[in-house]
Amino acid sequence: MNDLELAQVLANAADEISLSRYRALDLKVETKPDRTPVTDADQAVEAKLRELLKLYRPADSVIGEEFENTGDSHRSWIIDPIDGTANYLRGVPIWATLIALRVDGELVASVVSAPALSRRWWAASGKGAFTKDIDGTVRKLATSGISELADATLSFNSLEQWRDAGYLDQLLELSVKVHRTRAYGDFLSYMFVAEGAIEIASEHDLKIYDIAALVPILLEAGGMITAFTGPLENDSSTVLATNGKLHEKALQILQTDA
Repeated sequence: MNDLELAQVLANAADEISLSRYRALDLKVETKPDRTPVTDADQAVEAKLRELLKLYRPADSVIGEEFENTGDSHRSWIIDPIDGTANYLRGVPIWATLIALRVDGELVASVVSAPALSRRWWAASGKGAFTKDIDGTVRKLATSGISELADATLSFNSLEQWRDAGYLDQLLELSVKVHRTRAYGDFLSYMFVAEGAIEIASEHDLKIYDIAALVPILLEAGGMITAFTGPLENDSSTVLATNGKLHEKALQILQTDA
């Protein structure tokens, strides 16, 4: 099977485990050193995906959230077993498994699977981006054609996060220039940009496994995703994703000194 097909197989395995533990009364929750939560489901999903990758792509490297990185290859699988763990443990259905493949430094394929929403998104370089809706229909993704901030929708995650990052004033400035603001949060904001449902999503304090799977889907749908300071890098922690047409306009405001 090709790499995108394998990513879909991995997502299927992840969904089976994560759904079986979702809202479980005996779900085990711990706090990591960075004070973020982790559940036994996070660990079980990543362990299973690592097991499958060892079987199907034994020479490839693996970068994951819950366990140490393994391998030293020009091909790396990047995994967030459950993006939105805080939602997961509270019974909020906005969570997903994020799976991406990076080859020679380029993110070439990814799957974002949100089984509690009955939704999945995927893309491969040069092949387009797609989603499967609740009714099972598959459709190709394209970002919106909106080119004015006054007509755009912005999703910003949380006010506290922007305050702690030192960008609250810039967020408020951008929010008064757009038509509508929401805080869909986590992966979902970026998938809505790729679908053309909203135009701008931005967030702070991210890791590579939070970002990697978003990139192929957004780019193949016609969008843009960068750090505030330029192209995404391994240690980028702040991102801006847009429909492309509004990227420079939004970035100009977010880069303004408070």
